[in-house]
Amino acid sequence: MKRVLAVVAALAAAMVVAGCGTGGPESILDKDDLVIGVRPDLPSVGFRKADGTFEGFDVDVARYVAGKLGKDVTFLPVLAAEREKALVGGKADMVVATYTISQDRKAKVLFAGPYHISYQDILTRSTDTIKNVRELKYRRICAIQGSNAAERVVEERKVAARLVPFADYKACLAALKSGQVDAVTTNDVILAGLAMQDGSGLRLSNAQFNEQRSGVGLRKGDVPGCEAVNRAITDMYQDGTAEKLLKRWFGKSGLDLSTVAVPQFEGCS
Repeated sequence: MKRVLAVVAALAAAMVVAGCGTGGPESILDKDDLVIGVRPDLPSVGFRKADGTFEGFDVDVARYVAGKLGKDVTFLPVLAAEREKALVGGKADMVVATYTISQDRKAKVLFAGPYHISYQDILTRSTDTIKNVRELKYRRICAIQGSNAAERVVEERKVAARLVPFADYKACLAALKSGQVDAVTTNDVILAGLAMQDGSGLRLSNAQFNEQRSGVGLRKGDVPGCEAVNRAITDMYQDGTAEKLLKRWFGKSGLDLSTVAVPQFEGCS
């Protein structure tokens, strides 16, 4: 009988070891320190300062969520085109980087949130008078590598704009000011931050089209981590932190911050 029990115990231990080696997804909840991807190039959203530290709304959201999870944070700079690669390749445990939730992206990564709802807007030179998305017809608009904002104008709004590719928003903004493009279109918070930093009088159209649902990117399969992040986001809105952060970073930008409510989550599946 003792021998039978010993064999059973050995088999059970072997099964546990085998289970640990099946390559199942590791959860962010299993780590003490999280590597979180944030944008380095978006003033007031995610921006790397000269001393190498990061600041902005997304950065503060990432710190809040990590704090609620009881985790230390190391920030990793990720541009728009690098977000999926950072998660899938294992360089980042989480991405908080104006990462708009979409069906094609959900095929590669898991999204918690959204943590913020914004709208697509249009940034122009102060001498231009583009007021809505329809007026982008035949206009040259900046298409940032890794961002789908410009494509949404053509594909979803059926506006025959001319897409001009650029690597990042710095190059895009320079192109707008020099006349190489007529407009930049993306999340209103991104445009607000760029305009505030530039200070040359670039104009937000306040067109407010195409709802933008910014989510927290996680590796596929980390459902427990996703659910924990959603609880942290709920707390962030309920304790007033979300409103304080939005007003801190965009209160002087002209964005409408009169209503700050908990976004409706996508679900962790």
